[in-house]
Order: sequence, then structure tokens, then C-alpha cells
Amino acid sequence: MKKLIETIRNINKIEELRNRILYTLGILLIYRLGSYVVIPGVDPGMLANLQNQTSSGLLGLLNMFSGGAFSNASIFALGIMPYISASIVIQLLGMAIPYFQRLQREGESGRRKINQITRYLTVIIVGLQAPSYIANLVSQLPAEAITPFSPAITSPSLFFWISSTIILIAGTLFVMWLGEKITDKGIGNGISLIIMIGIIARLPFALFGEFIARVEEQGGGLVYFLLEIVVLIFVILFTIALVQGTRKVPVQYAKRIVGNKQYGGVRQYLPLKVNSAGVMPIIFAQAIMFLPITLVGFSDSETMSSIASAFTNFTGFWYNFTFFIMIILFTYFYTAITINPNQMADDLKKNGGFIPGVKPGKKTAEYLDNILSRITLPGSIFLGVIAIMPAFAMLAGVNSQFAQFYGGTSLLILVGVVLDTLQQIESYLLMRHYDGLTKSGRIKGKSSTFGM
Repeated sequence: MKKLIETIRNINKIEELRNRILYTLGILLIYRLGSYVVIPGVDPGMLANLQNQTSSGLLGLLNMFSGGAFSNASIFALGIMPYISASIVIQLLGMAIPYFQRLQREGESGRRKINQITRYLTVIIVGLQAPSYIANLVSQLPAEAITPFSPAITSPSLFFWISSTIILIAGTLFVMWLGEKITDKGIGNGISLIIMIGIIARLPFALFGEFIARVEEQGGGLVYFLLEIVVLIFVILFTIALVQGTRKVPVQYAKRIVGNKQYGGVRQYLPLKVNSAGVMPIIFAQAIMFLPITLVGFSDSETMSSIASAFTNFTGFWYNFTFFIMIILFTYFYTAITINPNQMADDLKKNGGFIPGVKPGKKTAEYLDNILSRITLPGSIFLGVIAIMPAFAMLAGVNSQFAQFYGGTSLLILVGVVLDTLQQIESYLLMRHYDGLTKSGRIKGKSSTFGM
């Protein structure tokens, strides 16, 4: 506690850091207020069916990422997820299409072009998602939702469809703009922080709901709740260890003398992450796991219906087994396309560095590739275990909303974003010669959650 109070005082002494934190909190407050502004024409008192629909499953996950805006029929209902989807598509295109590869190599100008293309693609994605959301919203509203002020709800007019679509598109673009402002003038990655604050916003409700349910039980319900909290803390610590885990490869730099100055001649370490892929394998695997649900809608086959039934049971064996295997495969795939051992070996050689006992060039690349393959296997297995932990929590009797915090995408995002933000704050403190947030002064973050 003393260390925390001292850190807060040190933060307050650094005007730039203090202003950035306050600016970030202000932007996040605007986002949270906007998540309660309902689409014009919708009666907020008639959303019980929609809220029940989004209490679990895929829609429950989307509702968590939007901080409840999805179930509130808010102007931010689609949240930042269309932008995330667009960013993932652009990343994949950058691996296959020469034009995007060239933009990635052009530095700042290329990054601006990529960001502009991502924004256009976001508008297209929201334009496709918004009518689907409105159609689902209308189907979930009861007949008594019709009021003198909103007669178009259960039988929407063309004006309602067009205006609501435009509002949802504008809402997503505004959320995207808020995220960019946090990145430019605040602290941390804005997009990631917006997702994180949406997830955290659901935690108190889920925690309180689980507490009430356990208290009402007969025979040790409160003890069971305390046990759930202990397990949750253990899973969080396990996730932090996965995010921060690295394998350090010793690198020796050759001694060079330029003029009167000596360069190199020192040994450093090249950190290779155990989980270089971050949360992306879970996102890719989860997207594919929802394909059976989509395909069954285009087929009346009993076989397709049984397959879809097996893969929509989030606590079922086949769903979690397939999900687990796909995460392992996608972890290897994403690590292979994001980390290039040949490029790393070339960079070491250009800077006069080498790994002791390994020849520079091709041998170094093979050595690094071998180490990456070895550390990726346990990293992918641990990532798969974290991904299916919510299913075990639900089987143990934890309610579906609270179970989402026992692992999966939500927990990885929370841990990754918090560590990244704390790392930036610590950097400010250490630059001004203040103590960091930890005694060692070393908080290991991870790259931006969605690679943005």
C-alpha cells in the first residue's frame, strides 16, 4: 500500500503523465456514457428479450466486448469490433498481396495509407452488420414496444432502417476516433483500452450475480464462492506468466573501434516470447468455430443440424477439443508469419552480433527457428488451456457471464492491455528518475493486443 501511494504521488508530480492519464479517463468516460444512449425510436424499457439473448454464447461475447452497449441497443452497439475485424483482414492481406506488403515497408506514409484503407473497410463491415443488428433488435422487441413516439419499432419504416444504420456506422466511427485520440494524447493503446473497459464494465455485474446465487444456496455456497475467487486469481497469475514468459538467447556483439570510440564487445540477450501470437489464435479459431452455426442456416440436412448442435455446445467435448487443437495450429501459423528468423539473423549480422557457438547467417536462422518451435509448443498448449477454461468453469456451476473471466479472449485482453499500460506509465516514471511500479522496475508488457 505504501508503494502504491508513493507511485501515485510520483505520477502526480509529472505533469505530462498526469494530464495523459486524466485525458484517457475522460475519453473512456465519454465512451461508457455513450453505451447507454439508445438508438432513437427504441424504447429502452422493452429490451428484456434482447438482454436475455445476449446473456451467453457468441452474442454474449460480443456484448461483453461492447461493454453492454449491444444489449442496450445503444448507438455504440456494434462497438469497436468491426474495426478489429477490418484490421485482421488488412493484416492477412499484408501477408499475401504485394501492394499491402509494399505499404508496410514504406514506414509512416505507408502506415497512414493502411489506416485509411482500414477505416474504409470498417465502414463497409458496419454497413453490412448494422441491418442484421436492427433486424434482430426488431424481432426481439415485444408488441407493446410500439409507442406514440416510436410507431415504427415492430414494423420499421424505411426511414427507421436508414437512420438507424447511419447512426450505428457513425457510432462505430466515433468509438474508433476516441481510441485514436487516446493513443495520440493519452496513455496506452486506445483501441485496446476501449475493449478492456467494456470487459471490465461487465465484471461487477457478473461478480455480484455469482455472489447472490451462491449466498442463496444452502450448504456452503459462500465457501464455494471464495473458492471460485481463489481459482480466478490463480488463472490470472497463470495468464500473466504466459504473457510475460520469454526465452533469452545470448547474443555477443563484436568489438569495433571507430575513431577513438569502441563499440560492441558486450553480451546482450535476445528475448523470444513463449506466446508471440498473443490473442490472435483464439480469435481466428473462434471465428471458424462459428461456421457450423452459419452453414446450418442454409441446409435442412439432419447431419448438418447434428454437427451444428455439437459445435454450439460451449461446454461439450467436441467443441472444446476442436477449439483447443485449432488454437495450437493457429499459434504456430501466426508465429511463423509474424516472426522471421532469417530477418533476425540478418539484423544480428549487420550489427556485428552473433550467437556464441553458432555460425552467423543461415545457421543462426535455423537455431532461432528451432528455439521458436520448441517454446511455441508449450505456449500454444497453455493458450489452449486458458481458452477452454470458461467451459470448465460453467461445468463447475459458475454462471456463464462470470465464467468468461476465467479465461478465453476476455482474460488475455485484460492482462495484456493492463500490462502494456502499466509498462508505459513505468517508462515515464523511470525517465524522470522516480521508482517504478515494482521493486525491479521491470514490467514486461506485450505487443498491442490486436497488432495495431
